[in-house]
Amino acid sequence: MGTALSWVTTVARLVLGVSLFVAGAIKIGAPAVSVQAVKAYQLLPDTAATFVGHGLPIVEMIVGVLLVLGLLARPSAVVGGLLMVAFIIGISSAWARGLRIDCGCFGGGGTVGADQDPGYIWELLRDAGYLLCAAWIIYKPPGRLAMDSALGLTGSRDADASFVGDEDGETD
Repeated sequence: MGTALSWVTTVARLVLGVSLFVAGAIKIGAPAVSVQAVKAYQLLPDTAATFVGHGLPIVEMIVGVLLVLGLLARPSAVVGGLLMVAFIIGISSAWARGLRIDCGCFGGGGTVGADQDPGYIWELLRDAGYLLCAAWIIYKPPGRLAMDSALGLTGSRDADASFVGDEDGETD
């Protein structure tokens, strides 16, 4: 059972990590569009929205890489989870205020046409799923093939985990 759970954690790390990395990589090449997407939420002053629009892709890519590698997995999952909470709040706020915007999560952003569905429910469900991945990673040991285990950076409750072993230190 422990081996299966360690693979669940690995999958959660990869799902959240790859998603964050891809989202950041798409946006980093078009900073003006990223800034436009943040401004479309109408939650931050222009200066703060510009800062977030430029900085968010970098944070997403760094956290994504750390999660994929399983390096500082728990702290990275905390940051990833906080990002998901912020995204959920932002999307919910836009929906509640009647804004019709593209979330800009994977590029794009800004207002959508009257004939287009912003798809808020799907974006909220997706981000809630990512938030569950982050919570799982925070709660469980870093999983299989995690650099944390190889470098002995796991927490005390899972100090016996090994790079290729499960939470009990057993190998396949």
